[in-house]
Amino acid sequence: MAKALIVGASGQLGVELVRELRRRGSEVTGYDRVHLDITALAAVERAVADCVPDVIFNCAAYNQVDVAEKDPHTALAVNGLGVRNLALASRQWDARLVHFSTDYVFDGTAGRPYVETDATHPLSAYAVSKLTGEQYAQAYLDNALVVRTSGVFGPAGRHTRRGNFVELMLRLAHEGRPIRVVEDHVASPTFAPLLASRTLDLLERRESGVFHIGGGAAISWFQYAQLIFSVAGLQPELHATSEREYRTPARRPRYSALKNARMEALGIEPMPPLAEAVSDYFAARD
Repeated sequence: MAKALIVGASGQLGVELVRELRRRGSEVTGYDRVHLDITALAAVERAVADCVPDVIFNCAAYNQVDVAEKDPHTALAVNGLGVRNLALASRQWDARLVHFSTDYVFDGTAGRPYVETDATHPLSAYAVSKLTGEQYAQAYLDNALVVRTSGVFGPAGRHTRRGNFVELMLRLAHEGRPIRVVEDHVASPTFAPLLASRTLDLLERRESGVFHIGGGAAISWFQYAQLIFSVAGLQPELHATSEREYRTPARRPRYSALKNARMEALGIEPMPPLAEAVSDYFAARD
């Protein structure tokens, strides 16, 4: 892992991968979407040829879940065909590809945390595009590492355009208005620095295939909001709502928490309690 190329390097996960890779002694080249359009194969090939990396990390994604219902072609171009382009370039230059996917590839009907061998069933255009990316990575490469995660939050979210759920809750709290959050949707929010470090642990073991790296706790978004405000020492007016009351253009899985079964079976350290991760987020945020 002497040389690494990171696509989406300015995002919440990309920033943490850059930091962790350099801490482990790797030479890192990073691109954001302004400087590298992964939907353009020629541009991807030039970037990889200039760097000649040992490993390529794809943190780039079109993640506007509701907008994708009206613009599925853009979602598929970035999340599907963009991964194809990276896989082709990886194969050409004999580089490993690490691609990050999502819990939304599941339909949420299992009622328990999903393991890597569970059948996928995407419910939205965004989810279909992300599953397509997984399939391209594995179709073109024998050693691709696909990491599914959930509800990523990292300190860089303060400065990214779309932010994260923690920053959204803090902004709403400071606006002083009542806050309504769904309590019938469950996920496993994941702290970006831990996601980065666990991914590199897998890569250093030369693992491939699909791995789940979720936050380790199945929690409703309402309970997550309560936890955030508790750690932050805030007491806004918070109310539970439901999918039925809060309709969105895209369907979302009701229970998409991830179980990190394969990762933990390798002896990699499990994720800490979510309260600890949220506390670390606030410590890094200050």
